[in-house]
Amino acid sequence: MSDTTREQRIHNLDVTLWVGKRGIDAVTEELNDQLDTQEFVKIKFHRAARAGADTEELTAELADRTNAAVVETRGHTAVIER
Repeated sequence: MSDTTREQRIHNLDVTLWVGKRGIDAVTEELNDQLDTQEFVKIKFHRAARAGADTEELTAELADRTNAAVVETRGHTAVIER
C-alpha cells in the first residue's frame, strides 16, 4: 500500500474510542479488543482525561499497554496501530 493511500485511510478514520475522566485505565481493554480486529484505531481525549498530561504522553502509554505503535497525534486525537 502506498503512503498516500495509508495517509488517506488514517485521515478518513472515525473516532472509535473516547478517553474521558476515568482515564486510560478504563479504555485499555477496549483498545486492545479493537486492535485485534482493526488495523488502526482513532482515539479522542476529552479534557478531563488530559488533566496533568498531554495527548502524546497518554497515547504513548496506551500504545505501550496494548503492544501497539503510535501512528500520529494531532490536537487531542491520536491514531494507534498494531
